[in-house]
Amino acid sequence: MNFDLPFLPERTERPRTNGLTMVMDKGLSLRSAENFLDANGTLTDIVKLGFGTSYLTKDLKAKIKLYHDNDMKVYLGGTLFEAFIARNMFDDFRRLLDELSLETVEVSDGSIHLEHDVKLEHISTLAKNYRVLSEVGSKEEGILIAPAKWVKMMDTELKAGSWKVIAEARESGNVGIYRPNGTAHVVLVNKILAKVAAEDILWEAPQKAQQVWFIKLIGANVNLGNIAPFDVIPLETLRLGLRGDTFFEYLPEEASSFRP
Repeated sequence: MNFDLPFLPERTERPRTNGLTMVMDKGLSLRSAENFLDANGTLTDIVKLGFGTSYLTKDLKAKIKLYHDNDMKVYLGGTLFEAFIARNMFDDFRRLLDELSLETVEVSDGSIHLEHDVKLEHISTLAKNYRVLSEVGSKEEGILIAPAKWVKMMDTELKAGSWKVIAEARESGNVGIYRPNGTAHVVLVNKILAKVAAEDILWEAPQKAQQVWFIKLIGANVNLGNIAPFDVIPLETLRLGLRGDTFFEYLPEEASSFRP
């Protein structure tokens, strides 16, 4: 950091398994990725090449190598996994992972219907050779999953070999764990946290208000994902209480006199 400042929360250090920031790359050029890393490389843990953008992205292998060289985990968006599954091309997908030298993979079923037992088999198979993140929740607005079912799916997917389970929100942040207006399904989230360890969950939180809500609920080292590249430093200031929304979270009691 550029200078000393007391009363900041202790952040986990990279490489970390908790307090993760996952960025969604929706097609950055190689040069843009280099610029992103120059400003945010030490603050980012994971990069998701969003949905099917890797099919179109120029210099894909070079960009993946660039992220790997900066000690970041990289994976293809779950929608691309589903595109292969819907075409009965699971083995082809695995070959693609190896061709791209990827060590991390997302398994999801947000756009397709996939029997959960089959999803668990895919997780188990991939976990033998890759670091698996599995996503729970639908990308379709209006599809509600009972809290008990969320918990059961997360628990069984972790037991099948998932490194983290992702709580679906889409890149817009208005489905899954969120209502159409972007606010969290509070009861759902609390029931999940009562049964599943917070460090095992990566919460998709593309909107600032969602990031603030989870930081206040779980703390500075909550795992957050679907962060825009230009929002990494603003998110870190939220984690540290260096932005208005979380300013008083970590200050001592005597600082309360400064509250407006």
